[in-house]
Amino acid sequence: MPLTVNNDSTATASRLGRLLAPRSIAFIGGGIAEMAMGRCLEAGFDGEIYAVHPSREMMSGHRCYPNVDALPVVPDAAYVGVNRTATIEVVRTLAERGAGGCVCYAAGFSEVGGDGRALQEQLVEAAGAMPLVGPNCYGFVNYVDRCALWPYMFGGAHIQQGVALISQSGNIAMNLTMNERSVRFTHVICAGNQAVLGPADYLEALLEDKRVRAVGMYLEGLDDLDAFARMAVRALEKSVPIVVMKVGRTQAASQRASSHTSSLTGSDILYQALFDRLGVIRVNSLNGLLETLKVFDVAGPMPGHDIVTLSCSGGEAAILADLSAVYGLKTPPFSESQTRALYELFPGYVTVSNPFDYNTSIWGDKEAMRRCFTMAMNGAHHAAILVYDHPTVVADEVAEWIDALDAFIAAHETTGMRAFVACTVSELLPRDLRERLIKAGVTPLQGLDDGLFALAAAADYQQWRQARSATPLPRFSAPVPSGATAAKNLDEWQCKRRLAEFGLSVPKGRLVAHAELGAAAAEIGFPVVLKACGAAFAHKSELGAVRLGLRSPEDVLAAAESIRAAVSAHGLSVESFLFEHMVEGGVAELIVGIQRDEQFGLALVIGSGGVLVELIGDSASLLLPTDRKSVERALMSLKVATLLRGFRGKPAGDIGAAVDAILSVAAFAESHWETLQELDVNPLIVLPQGQGVVAVDALVCLHGSD
Repeated sequence: MPLTVNNDSTATASRLGRLLAPRSIAFIGGGIAEMAMGRCLEAGFDGEIYAVHPSREMMSGHRCYPNVDALPVVPDAAYVGVNRTATIEVVRTLAERGAGGCVCYAAGFSEVGGDGRALQEQLVEAAGAMPLVGPNCYGFVNYVDRCALWPYMFGGAHIQQGVALISQSGNIAMNLTMNERSVRFTHVICAGNQAVLGPADYLEALLEDKRVRAVGMYLEGLDDLDAFARMAVRALEKSVPIVVMKVGRTQAASQRASSHTSSLTGSDILYQALFDRLGVIRVNSLNGLLETLKVFDVAGPMPGHDIVTLSCSGGEAAILADLSAVYGLKTPPFSESQTRALYELFPGYVTVSNPFDYNTSIWGDKEAMRRCFTMAMNGAHHAAILVYDHPTVVADEVAEWIDALDAFIAAHETTGMRAFVACTVSELLPRDLRERLIKAGVTPLQGLDDGLFALAAAADYQQWRQARSATPLPRFSAPVPSGATAAKNLDEWQCKRRLAEFGLSVPKGRLVAHAELGAAAAEIGFPVVLKACGAAFAHKSELGAVRLGLRSPEDVLAAAESIRAAVSAHGLSVESFLFEHMVEGGVAELIVGIQRDEQFGLALVIGSGGVLVELIGDSASLLLPTDRKSVERALMSLKVATLLRGFRGKPAGDIGAAVDAILSVAAFAESHWETLQELDVNPLIVLPQGQGVVAVDALVCLHGSD
C-alpha cells in the first residue's frame, strides 16, 4: 500500500495538548519539584501553579497542599518528583482526578531490571489513559507557550516558531538547548523509559502544531516501529522534516550464520533502511543534527541541488567543490550573461567559474561586492553560499568583513535566491551576526562539512517527497508461529524448485543418484556443474562439495569421487548429486537474500555476490514489501552497478531481468512471511542485456513443514 495513513490525529494530539501546553501545573515533591517550579517560573509561565508537599507550608512563594486530592483544581499537567514507590500512588490519584498528564522524574524502574520492571508495570496500570512522560527523565520544555516541567538548567528562549527535539537522553537534550548554533527550539522533550508515551506519540502531537517546522530526534532505539512509520508518513504529508541521530551503528550478531545474507544485515542497517523508506534524514553527529534542523527552520526544504559558491580564497573554493561532490550538490556554471557581467567587473586575472573565487580585488568595496554577489545570484541556481569567517581580533579592518556580509544580504534581498553564509571554522560566526542573518532570511552555517551536508539534506528531502510518495509502508515483525518446528535448510534442488515457482530463473538441471551420473551428464549437456545435494551442504565450496567446468562423462565421474572423499573428511556423505548446466558469460554476480529480524520482520538484501560477499560488503537492504523503483534504485546504488552498466568495453548486464529476479525473491518471502527464517541466492549471475539472469545457488531455511 502507498505511504498514506489515517489523518485523524486528534486523539493523541488532544490527549497530549493539555500536558504539553498546560494552563495549570502541580509540582509534587520536595527539592527536585521545587527546582522544576523555579525553571517554569523562569520560562515565563503565566498560568496557575500549585505546590504539593505533605509537610511544607510554602514552596518558592506558593502555598503547599498536603496531597493531590487537596488541590482546588484538576491540573493540566503535573511534575512528580517523589521516590519511585510514592510515584505510583501519586500518578494513580492524578489519573483518577482527570489530570491532563504528568512527568515522572524518579528512576529505578525498568532501566534497573528485576523489581524495577514490576514497578513500571504498576506505574503504567496506575496511569491508565492519562499521558505520562518518563519515568526516569527530566521532562520537557515548551518555549512557544513559556512552560517548563524540567528541574535543571536549560538554554533557549521564547520564540514564535522553530524546530522541536525529542530525545532518549536527558543530558544530550539539555546540552542541545545550550547550543551556540542559533537553533530555535519550540519544544524539547525527554522520553525517559517510555512507559506510556513513546517517540511516535510526541511526533503525533508536534505534527499538529503549525509552529513546529521540523522535528529532531536523538534515538537509541524504537519499541514501536509501526507507530513511528505512520507518524513519519504524516510528517511527509505535512512537509515537516524529521532529522534523526540514531546511535548503535555496530552490527549485532546474527542468530544464524548459515547464509551469506546474515553477514550483511544488522539492526542498524535495518534502521537505515527504515529511514530511507520514510524520508527520515539521518545524521552522524549532534552538530549535524543542529545544522540540519537550522536549515529547515530558516530556509525550509531546498527546491534542488544546484548551488553557487562564493569565496575570496582558492582554498575555500577547493573545499567547497570537494564537499559539494561528496554530498551530491552540484555547481553548474554561470549563464553566458552572468559570465559576461562578472568579467566586466573584475581584472583580467580573475577567472569566472562556479565555485567562484571572487578574489580580493573587490574586497573592501561594498558596492562592487554587492554587484558581484547580485550577478552571481541572478541565475537559475537553487541557492548561494558565501564563505565567511569573522575575525576575532579588534581592528579597523573588521569593518570590511561586515561590508561583505551586508553586500551578500543585499544581493539576497534583490534576487530572492536562498542564501547561506558558511564559516570554515564553526566558532567564527558570532551570535549577533547569526541572529542578524536569520532576521534577514539568510541561513548561517557553522562548519563547511556540517553545513553542506545540511543543505544537501534539505534538497534530498524535497526530492524524496516528490519522487517516493507511492512507496509502500513496511510490514514489521515476523513472529514464528507457536508450535513451529526449528528452522531447517532445504536442499538446493528443493530451494530452486520452490523459487522457480515465483519466477526465478534457475539452471537446467537434474537430481540424480551416483549410478545415474553418466546418463544425466549427457542429457544436460556439457559443460556441467556437479554438486553434493542435501540440507547439510549450505556452503559447498568450504566443504569441497562442488566441481565446475566438467566437459566429459569421465570428468563427471572423477568429480563425484572427489566430492565424496572431500565431504567424508567432514563426517558427511552424499546421497544424491545435483547436475546443472554451467552458466558462462556473466557480466556480474549478485547476492539476493532475505533475513528475519525479530523487530523489523523480513528484510531484503541485495549486494555484490559470489565468494567475496563478506569481504567487499557491497550491499543494500530494503524492508518488505517493496516495489520495482525501490529495488532498481538500491541495485544501481551498489559498486557492482558499474559492471551492470558496462565496464571498459564489456557488455551491459540485463538490469531489468535482475530486478525481476529480486522481486521474485521478495514475493517468495512475503508468501512465507511466518515460516521463512532466511534465504540466500548467491550468486545470481547477470548475463548481457537481453539474456536474462540465472540463480546458480540458493539456500532456503524454513520453520515447520512448509
